Amino acid sequence: MEPHNKTRVSKFLLLGLSEETELQPLIFGLFLSMYLIAVFGNLLILLAVTSDPRLHTPMYFFLSNLSFVDICFTSTTIPKMLQNIQTQNKVITYEGCITQMYFYILFAALDDFHLGVMAYDRFVAICHPLHYTVIMNPWLCGLLVLVSWIVSATYSVLHSLMVLQLSFCSDLEIPHFFCETKQLVHLACSDTFPNNMVLCVGAGILGGVPLAGILYSYSKIVSSMCRISSAQGKYKAFSTCASHLSVVSLFYCAGFGVYLSSAATHSSRSSVTASVMYAVVTPMLNPFIYSLRNKDIKSALKRFFGEATFIKGPFALGLRNCS
Repeated sequence: MEPHNKTRVSKFLLLGLSEETELQPLIFGLFLSMYLIAVFGNLLILLAVTSDPRLHTPMYFFLSNLSFVDICFTSTTIPKMLQNIQTQNKVITYEGCITQMYFYILFAALDDFHLGVMAYDRFVAICHPLHYTVIMNPWLCGLLVLVSWIVSATYSVLHSLMVLQLSFCSDLEIPHFFCETKQLVHLACSDTFPNNMVLCVGAGILGGVPLAGILYSYSKIVSSMCRISSAQGKYKAFSTCASHLSVVSLFYCAGFGVYLSSAATHSSRSSVTASVMYAVVTPMLNPFIYSLRNKDIKSALKRFFGEATFIKGPFALGLRNCS
């Protein structure tokens, strides 16, 4: 397109999930509820892990990091969406859009990496139990998390810088509830081939490598479980992986399944559905999956709230005696 047809972009319009006015209160209430559940649920996981020394193990270290990432993941997109619905204003500034896109890519990639690292942790715990504490030492655990952050941040910066080089035309409406990368690139009227290439290669590497690691880890875990003679031993080994496997299935099925159908039908609505599934629904369900199936988490929360009640009781009694 000719240069004179390009405009200097200062804002975009986020069309959201639906443009029907009567549905906005329902959407607002639904997403506010899901956001609060996701934030408070993951905060409870963080609270349980940090407050109980018995949970200061590699598995719960990675789980607490995943919970922190999920809180940030949902906070990147949902508050702005709720603000737009409440104020009936669909505008997001150009700088705000690029910033939102950066953090969305960052935390989506971190989710991928953390799920892969957690699968490796379970692989070592089940296949090499005698060497678990030696292999999964604090230095290695910290290094795995640090590398995940560095790679994810680098990939996010690369995308953001490439989008900053794009020129946008007069059509600045994004058919999404946040600044999703593909939708943003699609609006550009300059050459987007490099952006699309980085998107495809990045999705293959950042999505494929952790998934390959997960599949390899669980193939070894299943092989190891088959060699366990007792049914109780098999159940114990499976129970340690069940929560993680449930989260992995939910995350990847939502991401790959719906996005593949969206690519096949070229439907932006399918893309929005996919984003809701893995950016909102999965972080919301993670605390339930891990806490309901995990006796250690439930016990840690009971002890914490039990101690809080015990402290509150004498404190309140002291106040009454002073009055």
